Amino acid sequence: LTLKAAQKMEQVEDIYAVQAQVTQQQSRIRELKKAGASTAQEILDEVEILNNLRAKLAKFNEEKAPETPFNRKSFDELILRKMYVVPSFEIHNGPAGLFDYGPPACALKANVLATWRRHFPLEESMLEMECTNLTPSSVLETSGHVDRFTDFMVRDEKTGECFRADKLLEDAVDNLLMANPNVDIREQEAHKIIQRQADAFSAEELHQMLLKYNVKSPANNENALTQPFPFNLMFKTTIGPEGTSVGFLRPETAQGLFVNFRRLLDYNQQKMPFAAAQIGLGFRNEIAPRNGLLRVREFCMAEIEHFVHPDQKSHPKFKKVADKVLTLFSSDAQLTTGRTVQITIGEAVRSGLVNNETLGYFMARTQLWLESIGVNPEKMRLRQHLKTEMAHYAADCWDMEIHMSYGWIECVGHADRSCYDLIQHSTRTGVAMVASERLPEPIQVEKLVCEANKKLIGPRFKGDQKLVLAALEGLEGAELDTFKSAIETTGKATLSEKYEITSELVSFTTEKRTVVETKYTPSVIEPSFGIGRILYAVLEHAFSQRDGDEQRCVMAFKPSVAPVKVGIYRLINHAPFDPIVSRIKDLLHNENITCKIDSSSGTVGRRYSRADELGIPFGITVDFQTLLDHSVTVRDRDSMSQVRVPFNSLLEVLQGLVTEKLTWAFVLSRFVVVSVKEEEGEGSAATAAATTEAAPVVAPVVVQYSTRGSFSRPNPLSK
Repeated sequence: LTLKAAQKMEQVEDIYAVQAQVTQQQSRIRELKKAGASTAQEILDEVEILNNLRAKLAKFNEEKAPETPFNRKSFDELILRKMYVVPSFEIHNGPAGLFDYGPPACALKANVLATWRRHFPLEESMLEMECTNLTPSSVLETSGHVDRFTDFMVRDEKTGECFRADKLLEDAVDNLLMANPNVDIREQEAHKIIQRQADAFSAEELHQMLLKYNVKSPANNENALTQPFPFNLMFKTTIGPEGTSVGFLRPETAQGLFVNFRRLLDYNQQKMPFAAAQIGLGFRNEIAPRNGLLRVREFCMAEIEHFVHPDQKSHPKFKKVADKVLTLFSSDAQLTTGRTVQITIGEAVRSGLVNNETLGYFMARTQLWLESIGVNPEKMRLRQHLKTEMAHYAADCWDMEIHMSYGWIECVGHADRSCYDLIQHSTRTGVAMVASERLPEPIQVEKLVCEANKKLIGPRFKGDQKLVLAALEGLEGAELDTFKSAIETTGKATLSEKYEITSELVSFTTEKRTVVETKYTPSVIEPSFGIGRILYAVLEHAFSQRDGDEQRCVMAFKPSVAPVKVGIYRLINHAPFDPIVSRIKDLLHNENITCKIDSSSGTVGRRYSRADELGIPFGITVDFQTLLDHSVTVRDRDSMSQVRVPFNSLLEVLQGLVTEKLTWAFVLSRFVVVSVKEEEGEGSAATAAATTEAAPVVAPVVVQYSTRGSFSRPNPLSK
């Protein structure tokens, strides 16, 4: 450690403070590199400080590791074995980053999206759209995606194989240092600095570095590489047989909503504010997809675009969520204490921590929705973007992060994007993306008006004349003043970034007008949900093992999103049970309650274990007692307790349980509790073997079984 680095390092024993220092140091290094004014030694000192802070943080994390860590190996095996998620084109050794949802995950996803629709579009009266996946290049050029989604690649000159240029440079530095372990320490650090800056070099700088380190093709060490070229992370294609119209598979769903703003506003009868929503697929050609469903090449998104007056961002329903307590990780805290704070969203907005009510409203509603589908609230936090990572046009951004086995993962973004998106599309197309607000009383104003010389504009712009005329009509306010000034000063001005308007094409007059409304470009507040990541969080948070036994895995899904709501079992494969099982299945299907009949061999207890792996919350067992009194055993997955329910009450009970309008505790208090003991996937409430253990929940009456039948008696533990 150099003297300067040693002076800046502090002895900090608080893990949160160390986390804050790591974040602060990363931000500082990012700013130094961006400024380009620091010497190599100064950057080296700062990186050395960062490495020491990371080492200290790793030590803290190791010491606070949970006693029973998440068993990812068992989890991954279960996910594959029960066909929740499987690699796409597996038998063909398909490419990484593509996955197929099996029957359980397909149903889970459908249920999660159904709750999202109820919680957001239906509850908030949003306008839902379904836009195309294919997007013309001009749209994504306007949004900035064509320029933004790029990495530099190189190509093997002989085989044509492509590689990511900055990764090859990083590997070359590693290989050099490994081959020369006795290199002077300062020379080593100089190489490491180049390695750390690899992703910040321009194409020419990368080319020079690859030549300096004599980097060849990884496929064949004799083959040379081309100069670096930009690789766009979007999937490029052509639209139409001519091959001249370039398009992309969309990297996000938002642009379809932005370009339809005018029609949505008309559909909403010009009423503001309003929100539009969309569920659909996004595509990103990730170079190194990893971490299962967390970084993939095709993914499902659910996005909301809430259009609002830029100066009026209050929300009429904010009071309903104002008392909701959230865990917030502000940008200041990330750089200082490293601690989150639990605070009501009402107080967060009043104090200015969260920029406005509408943004805060969606943050709270997101938390409520995630809790309703089974995400652990203790593993959620809302992290504010640092200034160094926030877009220049954004007013405020908060990411909903969920803690999983891979750490804190961003799953939902909440961004106040101001007026940026609509202005960009309006400027590019010449189409006004504005809303209007009626004034309390009409007012008289002098207004500068731009009048187009249509006789000259038609021949000059031909097929584009309508776009030019619309853009001229849309000029007003400061934009019109700037346009007029350019015409008067230079004799020409650029319209919509591509049309050159000369002085003879336009004239300017000042008119007195009666104004009854003002026009404005709305701001956009955007909650964006990564459904794939959220599904992965639901899967991880639902996973557990009974008593730590790797053979007894449980997926404790909430009943509202569980892929299958009810399992139906026969005590044994006995012909008189068949019509009863069929009747129960039809009864449930008629009420849209998904169920699964397990008639496989083995004990009922083992079938219960299989159902637990699929997350089935409730089970019905038909046994010999059913033939006598028309009652069945209903089992709860989480507590493994069971009750005896008459057939005429069965549907009502299950409807209440699967919709979460009834709790299992309520059912236990209303029906006879069966005394059971489930052995490692073997025992069951309906087995003929007797058990005298009391039920874990105290009930007034219990049922016990013997080899000769069953009998009810008062529960000795009941008062």
